This record gives sequence, structure tokens and C-alpha cells, in this order.
Amino acid sequence: MNTPSRKRDLAALRKKASSLPRSPGVYIMRDAAGKVIYVGKSRSLRDRVSQYFHGTHDVKTERMASSVCDFSFITCDTEMEAFAMENSLIKQHTPRYNIKLKDAKSYPYVKVTVKEEYPRVIMTRRRAADGELYFGPYSSTSTVFSVISSVEKAFGIPSCKKKFPADIGRGRPCVNYQIGRCLGVCTGKVSPEEYGKAINAAVSVLRGDTAEVERTLRRDMENHSAALRFESAARCRDTLAAIKKLKERQKTVGSPDVECDVIGLSTASSTPANRDSASVFYIRGGCVADSEHFLFDDNALTAADGATDESPMSSFIVSLYRGREYIPREILLSFELSDSDTAELEEYLSSLASRRVAVRTPKRGASRYLCDMVVSDAASHAASKVTGNRAAEKTLADLSSLLSLEVFPERIEAYDRSNLGSEHVTAGMVTAIGGKLKKSEYRAFLIKGLDSPDDYASMREAITRRVSHIEPGADSGMAAEPDLILLDGGAGHVSVVREALADAGFPHIPVFGMVKDDFHKTRTLVTPEGECDISKRENVFRFIYGLQEEVHRYSIGRMKNAKRKTLRTSSLEKIPGIGSAKAKALLLHFKKLDAIKAATVEEIAGARGVSRRDAEAVRSYFDGKGKKE
Repeated sequence: MNTPSRKRDLAALRKKASSLPRSPGVYIMRDAAGKVIYVGKSRSLRDRVSQYFHGTHDVKTERMASSVCDFSFITCDTEMEAFAMENSLIKQHTPRYNIKLKDAKSYPYVKVTVKEEYPRVIMTRRRAADGELYFGPYSSTSTVFSVISSVEKAFGIPSCKKKFPADIGRGRPCVNYQIGRCLGVCTGKVSPEEYGKAINAAVSVLRGDTAEVERTLRRDMENHSAALRFESAARCRDTLAAIKKLKERQKTVGSPDVECDVIGLSTASSTPANRDSASVFYIRGGCVADSEHFLFDDNALTAADGATDESPMSSFIVSLYRGREYIPREILLSFELSDSDTAELEEYLSSLASRRVAVRTPKRGASRYLCDMVVSDAASHAASKVTGNRAAEKTLADLSSLLSLEVFPERIEAYDRSNLGSEHVTAGMVTAIGGKLKKSEYRAFLIKGLDSPDDYASMREAITRRVSHIEPGADSGMAAEPDLILLDGGAGHVSVVREALADAGFPHIPVFGMVKDDFHKTRTLVTPEGECDISKRENVFRFIYGLQEEVHRYSIGRMKNAKRKTLRTSSLEKIPGIGSAKAKALLLHFKKLDAIKAATVEEIAGARGVSRRDAEAVRSYFDGKGKKE
């Protein structure tokens, strides 16, 4: 249902703004279609909103203000309440002209399950008041898994899925134990006390306190060596080396007691990238434990004269910490906010942290040096990002010229198919937006109803199903229309897909086949009318080759996953009383077949739809199978 368009009446907007109360509140700007395009807060609604419709503004503000056809407002009792209300509305409407950050609730943490008899170090996205230890949050899961892997290797903490003490003595130790990377709790030779020492050392390292751990390890190494226990001494030596490597990943920027966040802003006028950008360093134990980088559209954080625009900067900081489980006691800014905005921020962040949080802009000394370092980092990331974007744009422009495309190929979709015999025929689709792969928009189509493998029929079905999701005007997801389709195949594949697109009402979408040479490398792009040589355009060749390899990898991977699931399910269906539904329920609950094999009767019975009798049958089947093997 379309919202009726409204005409912009500047006189009416000025009159409405002049009638607003001079009290704290939130204002919501809407465009001609009634869509929310900006949400702001102010300690005086009348003064703030009226400014948008009088005088001159910087380019960013002028663009937003000229799009406003109506606005509404919500009065608040305090400026603190306005802070909370503004961020709630931004999260709800995601307005075009507000800064958008990912939801902080999705930030990952390192969790140490200290309440268990044999604690583990795991990744989690939820910090609960459950008595466990949490470290973070970190900017990405890759950072978390890297930290966890380093700690596990350093202290021999198990990385397997076994549950202790239930699985002690069950099965043979894994290869990590054989090569000295795991203490081997599963062997039964490691007491809870000995394991507890390793966990305590890991916790100290995660806190950034490595000095005492290193002193203890050196002392133990010397004692073991003096007593001719060379294997134990070597283990201490390897642990020391692993801790040193872990510390090298973190840049030391202060004394061990320094714990703060540093936010640095690089403005468009101060960098060749000509874009506002920000970096955040999360400093724990005197080291940069993690960092994040933000590149903003439309120079959203600075005014026309290059000065910092306080309103969006305050919103940016609040958005950064909204929903976070941990906020340090001190936040350093490379830029200045007004005293009132600083006071509001401190009050708001303190309420989130349930303790005092200080926000300040240092003028000199070590803290100022930190801020300058983060500003430099923000400028470097902005320049790198903009350079990459320009290179991608040039590649797409060259591709468009080579193929004589009528539309710039902003969204490109590449397809390939894979199968094992006549089973699990899978067509994979990978998507490149703006010349860069976007994994969240990859899709796989399981092709059914074919008596024998048929490349053409499989590709036709995949494309037909794909374009059935297209919606007019959509610009993301499966509803978006591709500007270019590339197929892993020749002229025959292109002909079939063109026919399918025409039947579906999309004959205008260009289609090309990616043909490989005798060395399995991309040679050319083809249509039924002829070939287009891309070998002389290195940037285009690399881009097409990368797409073809990626879609090939993805389609094979999805096909193997489908096959693997079938094999696991069919294995469970051999158990008396376990049909396909219960087999799927068990796999959904335990994720892996090995986890089911290691589970107790009580744990198996915890799966949805699985009775205790079924659980006993499963346990009996695997116990019997193990004896036979």
C-alpha cells in the first residue's frame, strides 16, 4: 500500500516549528512519502527544529532539511529521557540521515565457564548474570575465535566438544593431546585442581595480567629442568612462547592498569579520502585488545566549516554503547563536545554501566597521544577503504564497457551447479555488490525431480526460482533485481537461462557464460552471439576469475553439506524406534553425530520428541557399535 505523497510547504513547517515547546524532546522528520528520514533530540525543541527551516546550512543538513515535508515530536521530562528515546526511535526506523551501527547486542564475548568442574573457554553473544567470567565485547567473531584458540593452545585447554567429567575415559585422546596442545582431560590423568591452575592462568592472560603467569612458568620450567623432568620443562617453555605470541597481537599503549576506550574522529577536510571516519580502540590492561572502524556517508559527523557537529557525535557515541554489556570507567575523545553534551553523555553511559563513567577530551600527555594515534588510524582506514571502492568502481566500469551493458552492474549474481550422481543436485548463487562479494546474499537451490543430472534443466530451475522473488523497487536481498547474471558454462547455458528469464518477464537482464580453458582458468565470457575476451583487462579478468572460483567453491560446499546431513540422518534411522523426524530432531539438538555418540541417556532424552526409551535405544546402539568396532 503506497503512502500518499505530501507537498513541502516551507511556511507551514516554519509556523509549526515556532509553536513547539521550549522543552527537552525528540523530533521525527518525514519525507514526502511519510517515511522517517531523521530522528534528533534537543534540550529545546522549538529552537532546534526551527533552525532547519531558516538560514543556510552545510550540504549534509541542507539535503536532509530540503527533503522534510512534515515532522512530529515527543516531549520528555529530562534530557536523559530524550537521549534514550532518540536511540530507541533510531533503532526502530533506521532513518536515512542518522548514523547506523550494528546492533550492539550481537557483539561477541569470550566466556569462561568457571562454575563447571572443568571450565571451558567459549564464544558467546549474550552476557548474562550467571556467575561466569566474560571478556569483551569484541568487534567480530574472528577476533574472539583467534583469542580463544591462542589461549587454548597456550594452556592446553580442550577445544573438543566432549563434556567433562562425563566423557573422561570414553574414546581415545585426539591429535591435539598427541602433539602436546591439550592437557588430555579425557585420559583421566588430569585432576580438577591441575586443570584449575591452567584455567586461572588463562583468565589472567585474558585480563591482560601476564607478568605473574610468566614468572610462575619460568620458575616451574627451571624447577622441572633441575629435576630432569625435561618434558614438563618443555611444556612450560612452549606455553611461555605462546603467551609471548598472544601479547604480540596486542599493541601495548600504556601501563598495565590502563583500561579505557579511545574514540578518534578524522574529518573529511583532514584526509585525502575526503570522508568522515572514526576509529575506536578498546584498551584493556594497557594493550589494544580490539578496535573498530567506521566510514560515514555524506560526511555525517562534521559541519560545513570542518568543526565537529556535536549532535551527530553524541548520537554516534550513544549508538556505539547502546546495549553493550560492558562500558569502561573512562572514555577518551579526540574531539570536544560542549559541557552540557558531555554531562548528558556521562549521565547516560553511567546509567547503562551502573557506575560512574567519565567522558573527557585530553589536551596533553599520554592520553592525548592515544587520541592522536586513533585519529591517525581512522584516517588510514578511510583512505584504504576509499581507494578500494574506487578500484572496484573502475573494474565494474571496465566490465560494463567490455560487455556493452546498458546499466552499470552494481549487483552481479554468479551461478554454478554441483552434484554427486543424480543425488543432491545443488545450484549455488554468489552475489557481488559494488564489486565486492556479499556473503549474506549467497543462496543455494536444491534441485529436485530430475531422474538424471541435467545441467540445463538444473540451471533453468534455479534461475526461475530466483527471479520469482524479485519485487519492483527493492534494492537488497532476493527481492532485488540483478544487473548482470554470470553462469559457469557456455553458450548453451546462456541460451537456456535467457529463455527462462524471458518466460518470467525479465528478458532485459543480461546473461553471460564464464568459460574455462584447458587449465581450468577463466578464458572468456560468452553469449549465443559470440565471445568477449577479458584476458587483456587484468582487473576485469581477476574479478571474473574470483567470482567463478567462489561460486564453484560455494556450490560444491552446499552440495557436500546436503550429502553429509543425509548420511548422518540415515545412520540414526538404523536405530530401532528412530525415524527420519527423530533423527533430524537429534541432529538439530546436538549439531554433530559425534556429540550424540558421546551423550548420556538423560542428555539424549532432552532432544525434542525423543523419549527415554528412544534415548536408551540410541545409547545401546552406539555402545554396541563401539564394541563391534
